[in-house]
Amino acid sequence: MTQQAEPHPIAEEAPDEAMDAASGPCCEAPHRAPGDDGFGAAFCASMAMLCAEIVVAATAGVLVLLSREHDGLPNGPVLIAAVALGALLLTVLLSGFVTAAAVMPTLTLARRTARARKRSDSALWTAGAATAVAAAAVVVFGGVAALGSLSLARPLSYPIWWGALTVVLVPAALAGRAAARRVRESRSGSVARRVTRDGLLAWLVVGALGAGAYGTGLVSVYEPPRLTRSDLAGTWTDGRGGTVKLDSDGNAIAEGLDNFIWDGTGKDRPKDCDGSGTWTPVKDGSRVQGVSMRISSCELSRDWSVIGTEKEPRIFHEIGKPGSGKRYVLTKVVKHKNRHREK
Repeated sequence: MTQQAEPHPIAEEAPDEAMDAASGPCCEAPHRAPGDDGFGAAFCASMAMLCAEIVVAATAGVLVLLSREHDGLPNGPVLIAAVALGALLLTVLLSGFVTAAAVMPTLTLARRTARARKRSDSALWTAGAATAVAAAAVVVFGGVAALGSLSLARPLSYPIWWGALTVVLVPAALAGRAAARRVRESRSGSVARRVTRDGLLAWLVVGALGAGAYGTGLVSVYEPPRLTRSDLAGTWTDGRGGTVKLDSDGNAIAEGLDNFIWDGTGKDRPKDCDGSGTWTPVKDGSRVQGVSMRISSCELSRDWSVIGTEKEPRIFHEIGKPGSGKRYVLTKVVKHKNRHREK
């Protein structure tokens, strides 16, 4: 005789339980993972703050440098886009490095120091830790630079670098602290998103102020002096006894002029150049951009670029590797006529 199986006593309740289980995660507020101390959020917020600082400071610096002497700006949309993209990539990489090397150690130092003193991790602890980390970074990198060059920098440069690095680190550390606390307290919102928004607004304000200053003529973009061949003719000096006289007929006479020659050890050593040679203006179309000077007696063969102003023109060439920033500059000797009143 076959027995018929009785239905399961909770079969009717199974669909309700399954529905509750499926709808539970969607209706409940998300919880942070156990042990999540907000490291990722702090890292992102710090990078966002550093990127904002770099972009705003770089924009302000470019606006200021436009009115100062410079060698020229990139021409063409492709070159400008490439420079902007490279600068943006460098900004992201630099902000990530500084965050990992300085900001995150700052947050750790502030938190552990506050716990050791049995106090809350306040913003003042974070700012104090940032000054300590900045000082340590200056000591480390200053020591490495001194060992590499076998000489110390000027004493005043170390506190300047410490102050500048502190100013950079404090906002980034405070943003990282706020992001980490928000995660630990399970609060909604993103500090990195807010920092990005505020940084974009600050960048737009700086750009608008700069555009207004240049657009209204309050500040003018620097342009190299417009010189002619006759303006180049005359005596030029380096201020240390070295001179070169450029005659209007194309002859050049050098006396004690520094001629930088590669010495085989990675440096250009200056040697006195005395003798005669020739010179010609370097032109771009109808505009004079520099001077090409050749003095065979001391093997001097250089192209000099024009800078300065029309009243005080100067010519220069780079020393050492391209982009070193070192220049050998000659200033034209201008003779001022003295007017004496007749008695």
